[in-house]
Amino acid sequence: MTTETPTSTPVTVAVVAKECLPGKVKTRLTPALSPEGAARVAAGSLADTLATVQALPAARRVLFFDGTVVPAGAEGFEVLHQPGGGLDERLGFLFDAVDGPLLLVGMDTPQVSAAELAPVFDAPERDGWFGPAEDGGFWSLYLREPSGDLLRGVPMSREDTGAVQLARLTDAGLDVGILGELLDVDTVADAERVAELVPDSEFSRALRAETVGSTR
Repeated sequence: MTTETPTSTPVTVAVVAKECLPGKVKTRLTPALSPEGAARVAAGSLADTLATVQALPAARRVLFFDGTVVPAGAEGFEVLHQPGGGLDERLGFLFDAVDGPLLLVGMDTPQVSAAELAPVFDAPERDGWFGPAEDGGFWSLYLREPSGDLLRGVPMSREDTGAVQLARLTDAGLDVGILGELLDVDTVADAERVAELVPDSEFSRALRAETVGSTR
């Protein structure tokens, strides 16, 4: 009797990112930080996220990008520019544009590690994986058979976004695994909590550079 070795499933990993321009990213970090400082902290968060994705055993890496100047650290990523519309429509576009299993990762969780995403690569044959965020949203989403219809119409940036999105998946009959809950960086308090988790990260160094001597 012979034992067959499971065939590995090629997974595309896409990072959803915005060009880190003052006044365009992490606006809730102001006025505690200047718009320029907030942009530098956002750039650190994106750099850490890209580095983590570079370390994953992905078959393909995509930067789903809202901007013009591609950030350093995106070498080896294919750049797919975001269309107009709400976030649900843009994510729907992404999940229609990629063939084969797709793992989505946001840029607002610089503390994410390859270990936290390992379940996806350990069981890519599962219908989906969902990464809940502490604020009620989600920081990651994997679909073995991507379909934008599973995201369009989900209300984004609300306390129930994650619950609605997960219900959309399970109501479609998908077997969805749950990844660990992570904190999105939205406020300065969030940033400080995350920086304590990854003190040697680009994000943490950028935050320290902006807050040393601050009188917040």
